[in-house]
Amino acid sequence: MRGGTALVDDFSELRSRGQGYLEVDLPGGTYPYLTLSFRADHAVVHLFTDDETVSLLVGDGSVPWDETVEVPIMDELAIFTGHFVMDVDHVWGVAQSFVRTGSFTGLGEWVEL
Repeated sequence: MRGGTALVDDFSELRSRGQGYLEVDLPGGTYPYLTLSFRADHAVVHLFTDDETVSLLVGDGSVPWDETVEVPIMDELAIFTGHFVMDVDHVWGVAQSFVRTGSFTGLGEWVEL
């Protein structure tokens, strides 16, 4: 998992490749953490608050809610509806805010899976 300067470097490298998957954590703890999954201009954010609770951040409207997008989750592509898809620049801002504030509240609406 990454935070700080390593996160910036890893994101920049993956962005230059056109897709990627990153885990973003906070210093000193296992939870909460985010995962960023992106391909081209589309991205999805998962929030892990404990061993059993995972949520998705609601999309920003950049993709119609009834359309689908594929993004990498670890080593495989996963399909998400536009309901959970955001612009990759928006997601990068979400990750930076999470690291800066240490909080996932205020980042948007979360839907628990």
